[in-house]
Amino acid sequence: MTGIGTIINTVLVIIGSLVGLLLKKAIPERLKESMVQALALATMTIGVTGIINASSTANQDGTLSGNYTILMVLSMAIGTFIGELINIQKRLDNMGDFLQKKFSSDDSSSFSQGFVTASLVFCVGSMTILGAFNDALLHDPTILITKSLLDMIMSVVFASTLGIGVIFSALTVLVYQGLLTVCASFLSPLLTSEIIAQMSFVGSILITGIGLNFIYKPRLNLANMLPAMFIPLVWYLISNLWR
Repeated sequence: MTGIGTIINTVLVIIGSLVGLLLKKAIPERLKESMVQALALATMTIGVTGIINASSTANQDGTLSGNYTILMVLSMAIGTFIGELINIQKRLDNMGDFLQKKFSSDDSSSFSQGFVTASLVFCVGSMTILGAFNDALLHDPTILITKSLLDMIMSVVFASTLGIGVIFSALTVLVYQGLLTVCASFLSPLLTSEIIAQMSFVGSILITGIGLNFIYKPRLNLANMLPAMFIPLVWYLISNLWR
């Protein structure tokens, strides 16, 4: 069944978030701070690992070609420009504020931070892209099921430190990952291993940025950089038309 991976992912994020909320009051503040620092390191490691994997896909010797690097820089620049025009970050923050008013008495900034941060972590990266594409093209949800287990563990930690906003990131997972799966069904002839690797490369850079956001302020507006992930696909389409 196409899409089962996304459904499992959504359910496990909700379960993990509920467990984290139950543990929230039992965890001392000092331990929460340490857990956030550990999350930062873990998230940056996932991002760097994704970059290395993209390098291995790009060339057999594990290095990135000049074309990959140039397209990455262009993708980040153009994608961020588009994201800033749309102001995705503000829209996600506003959605977090709206959900907070409807469903929670938590502090608005804490709710929005949990919602936006968890949404980005769960939806950006190579496993999201590869998993959705495999689910759609090969009817194989294995990658998404593996990702679901990882997301569940992360959601426990996120919810215990950032609050109830994390549970609503399950909605983002359902919509975003579901749309990727549907779109992959229609774009299958275009999704070469090179394009997927390039998209994963950019996504892994954004994941590294999420880790930095746990530590440094002011925070990077990573949501506004999300369109960068899809610039390699657009570039491929334009270059093929030009040929």
